[in-house]
Amino acid sequence: MEERLISFTLYGQEFSFYSDVPDDEVQEAVSILRQELDEPEEVGSTTTVPSSTLLVLACLRIAARHVSLKRDFDEFYAERKKYKGSNELISALIGRVSAALNK
Repeated sequence: MEERLISFTLYGQEFSFYSDVPDDEVQEAVSILRQELDEPEEVGSTTTVPSSTLLVLACLRIAARHVSLKRDFDEFYAERKKYKGSNELISALIGRVSAALNK
């Protein structure tokens, strides 16, 4: 996909950048950021906290969720690898028992 200009507004501030990410992924990412900021989709929120502080806080929340998901995935993958080896061992044992019974 070819790079194109992406623009969106958060807290009344326009952000623009070039990207080749599909539109649906951009919209989903912006929606996640708005949820983290508790900003309505249509109307910008008003607050006394600087928008840069809110954006950093939202990024930290998203990063923390990413770290948690990565840790969960790594644990799942390690368990899967452990059982995968067990399954191969069990299959080999079943094969040996079946061969012995067929004699």
